[in-house]
Amino acid sequence: LLSFHSALHTGMPCASTRVTKSYVQGASDIPLLNKTVGQCLDETVERFPGRDALVFCHEGVRKTFAQFKEEVDQAAAGLLALGLKKGDRLGMWGPNKYEWVLMQFATAQAGIILVSVNPAYQALELEFVIRKVGCKALVFPTQFKTQRYYDILKQSCPELEKSSPGGIKSKRLPDLSIVITVDSKLPGTFHMDEVMQAGDSSHMKQLRAVQKTLSCNEPVNIQFTSGTTGSPKGATLSHRNIVNNANLIGLRLGITEQDCRLAMPAPLYHCLASVGGCMVMALHGSSCIFSSPSFEGKAALEAVAREKCTFLHGTPTMFIDMLAQPDFDSYDLSTLRGGVIAGSPVPPEVMKMIMTKMHMPEIVVSCG
Repeated sequence: LLSFHSALHTGMPCASTRVTKSYVQGASDIPLLNKTVGQCLDETVERFPGRDALVFCHEGVRKTFAQFKEEVDQAAAGLLALGLKKGDRLGMWGPNKYEWVLMQFATAQAGIILVSVNPAYQALELEFVIRKVGCKALVFPTQFKTQRYYDILKQSCPELEKSSPGGIKSKRLPDLSIVITVDSKLPGTFHMDEVMQAGDSSHMKQLRAVQKTLSCNEPVNIQFTSGTTGSPKGATLSHRNIVNNANLIGLRLGITEQDCRLAMPAPLYHCLASVGGCMVMALHGSSCIFSSPSFEGKAALEAVAREKCTFLHGTPTMFIDMLAQPDFDSYDLSTLRGGVIAGSPVPPEVMKMIMTKMHMPEIVVSCG
C-alpha cells in the first residue's frame, strides 16, 4: 500500500485538507498538456499555415491549416448566431465528410459539446442518444447509402417538416430546436452554407469572448459505447482528455516537424479517427487524408499511394481487407512506415503481413 501510494501524485498534500483536484497520475517523463482544442489548432496554424490539414479524396476537398482555421471560426460564429451557446450539445450524424471535422473544431472553439452519433443509427437509437444527452442541434447529410437521415429523424420528430429553421418544438425530442443539413436544403432545416454565412462581426466578437472563458477541464465531446450488453453509454471527454491522448499518440508514432501524412479509413464517429486522426492533426501538424465516406479497402490503398501517406490507422478487419485486394501489389505503399491498429486483438500472421507487405514496421497495436 505504501509503495502504491508513493507512486501516485495528486498534486495535493496528504493531510486532511479537502481534495479539490480529481487527477491522479503515475510518474511520467512526459508532462500532460493543459490546453484546449482551439489553442492547439491556433498554435499549429501559426507553425504550418500552408500545409495540408485535411484531404477528403471522395469529395475533392483539400484544406490547408490556414484555410481550415478560417472556416472553423466562420462556422463557430455561425453556430452562435443560430442561438447555440457554451455547454449546448450538437450531434454530428453521418459518414466521413469534411463538414464532420469542421463541426468537431467549430463546436470546440465555441464551447459547444460535440456528440458523435453513429451514422448507422436508426430512429429508436437516434432518439435514445438525442434524449440522453439533450442535443439542441443535429447535423447530417440528406442521405448516405440506404440511410435517409432526414426521413429517419422525422420518425422521432414529425414536427420537423412544418417547423421554421431553428424553431423546432418536438414532443419526443424536447431539447432539439436546430437541424442543419450539409447538402440539400430541406423543410425545417438550415443548410450548412447558411450557417457559414450567419455569423457577423458581433458573433465573431462573441466567439472570442467565449474562448477566453474555456478551460481544458471542460467537456468537448460525448462518445457513445456500442451498447453491446445494454443501452449505449455516453462517455464525456474533456479538452484535456483528447489533447493529451492525441499528444501521446503522436509521440508514440514518432511524428516530427517534417511533413507527415496520415491515411484515415476509420469512421469519424469513433475516437480512432476523431482523436487519433483529427486531433493528432491539430496538435502535431500532420495532414489527415480521408479515403472514402465509409471504409473501402481499394479506396484506402489508392489514397495511401496517391497522397504518399506516412501512417495508416485502422482496425484488424480493415487491414485484412486491404491485404486481400486483388490488385494489392499494384499500389506503391513505400512511403508508409507505421500507424495504429485498434479495435480488437491482431492475429500474429496479420501483423507480420502488415509490417512487411505494407511497409509498416513501426505499427502500434493499441488492443490485445
